[in-house]
Amino acid sequence: MTADPRQQLLKIFLAAVAAVGGRARVSSYLRAHPPTGSVYLIAFGKAACAMAHGAHEALSSRILDGLVITKHGSDESLPWPVLESGHPMPDEASLKAGARLIEFAKSIPQDAQALVLLSGGASALVETLPAGLGLTQLRELSRWLLGAGLDIHAMNAIRKRLSLLKGGRLAQLLYPRKVLCLAISDVSGDDPRSIGSGPLVAEPKTNIPPLSIGAPAWLAAALQQAPPLPRPDDVCFQNVQFEIVARLDDAKRVATETARKLGYEVKVHVEFIEGDAVEAGTRLARGLLESGTGVVHLWGGETTVQLPPQPGRGGRNQSLALSAARVLRDQKSAWFLAAGTDGSDGPTEDAGALVDGATIARGKAHGLDADAALAKADAGTFLEASGDLVHTGPTGTNVMDLMLGLKIE
Repeated sequence: MTADPRQQLLKIFLAAVAAVGGRARVSSYLRAHPPTGSVYLIAFGKAACAMAHGAHEALSSRILDGLVITKHGSDESLPWPVLESGHPMPDEASLKAGARLIEFAKSIPQDAQALVLLSGGASALVETLPAGLGLTQLRELSRWLLGAGLDIHAMNAIRKRLSLLKGGRLAQLLYPRKVLCLAISDVSGDDPRSIGSGPLVAEPKTNIPPLSIGAPAWLAAALQQAPPLPRPDDVCFQNVQFEIVARLDDAKRVATETARKLGYEVKVHVEFIEGDAVEAGTRLARGLLESGTGVVHLWGGETTVQLPPQPGRGGRNQSLALSAARVLRDQKSAWFLAAGTDGSDGPTEDAGALVDGATIARGKAHGLDADAALAKADAGTFLEASGDLVHTGPTGTNVMDLMLGLKIE
């Protein structure tokens, strides 16, 4: 354990991310469980391109046609059209992608099979709205959802009721075709109803979720007027096979194995880390300092950030890490990493941050204040100055966030 602890924590994180890569997971599943006959491919989400590559490796020319929809900047060369759209904020391209998806789904012969590859981010990347709603309302809704501090389940419960693709509606659109959906889970509990807002699974709850303060004025009426979701006993769901090929627990398992190979004991925390990012960062860092030495602590989850009217740069992992850095201040032998497995954190190109006992001093030397940065949701500006941002680029997966802590002495 004489190597640089920062590099070792990064090595553990990157090994965990690689283990849940969409390309390898999809290819492995389809080789082990090859579908009968030819298929038509639909892939959407942050990991869409990687997952589509995996399908092409396994099935090659058996894929008769395909459509891939992913985040701006994540385009890759594939045998089928690749559309890019907005995330985390949907844009005009998201609506165009939704229209194209409906058109493509209807073009698939009714006796054919559809292979749907689903990953996190799909809720923003692809959308079709009921009559009377457009991009202005979609962006206003998304802005409120992203800044209200709601978890993904609460956000998607609202999204799917204002969508003509989510909440099982894509299953209705594809019926009577047989559908195999391979998904990468980016939600706690791996609930298929929340992955991409559940386009292929039934939503048993028919009640409209309560709206918190600050919701758009038009939202309550729009929810009441929206077309009903398909019932759980709708025949369309009988033709859907849903399989999760990568999840947070898979990443945590490989992180544990990698840390042990590096010579560390590992404490895997089963708690799902959620709620306010600043509070979580403080709590995890305090627990790290109170723990024994030479142990890598491993958490997983997805926190939230309550955004001010004019937020700065950063995302939930950067806020979490900077909050932890305040607790680790002046500790010479403690490190903490928080990063998104998809390689992005909020509306930034950074995955998160890896902080230590000198992070606060390094940022302060540039005239920055950590408390002020957190209050303004501007942790990214501070962490760039302190040299602690983690940048991986798109990873081809998305199983939420990993947090790693290490104390040597």
